[in-house]
Amino acid sequence: MIWIYNIFVTLTSLIWVPWMILRSRRRKDPVDWKERAGTYSFQLKKGVPRVWMHAVSVGEVMAALPILREIRKSSPNLEIVLSVTTSSGHSTAMSNAQGLFDHLVYYPIDIYRFVLSALVRIRPTVFAVMETELWMNMLDASHQLGITNILVNGRISDRSFPRCMKLKFFYKDLLSRLDQCLMQTETDRDRISQLGATSAQVLGNCKYDQAVEGLDADISAIRTSLGLPDAVPVVVVGSTRSELEETLVATALDGPPVVVVWAPRHVERAAGIKSMLESQGHSAVLRSTGNPMGEARYMILDTFGELANIYAVADVVVIGGGFDKLGGQNLLQALAHGKPVVHGPHMQNFADVAKAAQAAGASKCASTAAELREAVSSLLADEGLRDKMGQSAKAVVTANLGAATRYAEAIVHAAGSHNKGSIARTSDL
Repeated sequence: MIWIYNIFVTLTSLIWVPWMILRSRRRKDPVDWKERAGTYSFQLKKGVPRVWMHAVSVGEVMAALPILREIRKSSPNLEIVLSVTTSSGHSTAMSNAQGLFDHLVYYPIDIYRFVLSALVRIRPTVFAVMETELWMNMLDASHQLGITNILVNGRISDRSFPRCMKLKFFYKDLLSRLDQCLMQTETDRDRISQLGATSAQVLGNCKYDQAVEGLDADISAIRTSLGLPDAVPVVVVGSTRSELEETLVATALDGPPVVVVWAPRHVERAAGIKSMLESQGHSAVLRSTGNPMGEARYMILDTFGELANIYAVADVVVIGGGFDKLGGQNLLQALAHGKPVVHGPHMQNFADVAKAAQAAGASKCASTAAELREAVSSLLADEGLRDKMGQSAKAVVTANLGAATRYAEAIVHAAGSHNKGSIARTSDL
């Protein structure tokens, strides 16, 4: 199967190489192409086990934080290499994960020569992949070198599972190179088992643990930093991802008397949102300018790592990704702060969290701009309802804590009990 995969990768390179370069150029910061070719320039510690953890972009990096923190706490001498794919993920790691890794690198493109070069350079004892980022050549080379491969916080969405089942022959071969599949839910375990995994178990969703970090945020300091006016309700909009969503949210919030702090999923969309709002007659400022809101009605966050704390100042939170058919975005941080949440109907990527929040009465679903306006307006008009939803939101999060510790224990155990004769142990002799 791996030969078929590599033939396919080669034949389609005229498509995916230009696409990948074009996509990277749209990002605010460039990626390191030398590192993406598996060439790294740092010194490794000698005689210690080493974990390579891969977190694709912003969401995965943030989810990895509590796991990395638990690893540091229990095994401070374990060397950690953290890799990312996107420049936004790199910036997030630099801003939020300092002290939790020894080396931060870009993940190699899944060309066998590149991944082999990266593995020989890093020489990990354990290769841990966050959520769903599984690449055939990387897993095969790692497996062949005797490295323990672990899928961490694994999930398979409602949308992707039927597609994966159509390619079960491929996924069965791919998953055979994983030593452990540590999944978020029973549904995820059942799905990956149907695809061919033989070592799947449920450890929970570490994003609950990540959501409670930063709950000690200084609300007064945040309000001052943003320049939020007193006695005016605040709506925080998190992680919108498309023009359709941006238009829908802007239309919905055009009526209620609020100020809005808006964080697009990708910071490069911030300028476009600002232009759209200004074309509608609204005043807006970009967070990166350092200017407070003043008389402006909108503050657009074009910075990394702030949104989790800024949820603390919200009266109501609107979560994107689900108004368009994009699978939804993470609502756990807002829930952890005890905020009532409104999201769209397309929350497949966070289906279990969204269902739990709605069942507990912590969130509302809106499909149209009119429904979103009504949901926000009704919440702003009823402090008692906001408080009730907020308490329910905290309860949902509290009931699901502890997964990060379990994932960290599994990784540390694998690093400590590794006896497969890998290059991680022999290279330092």
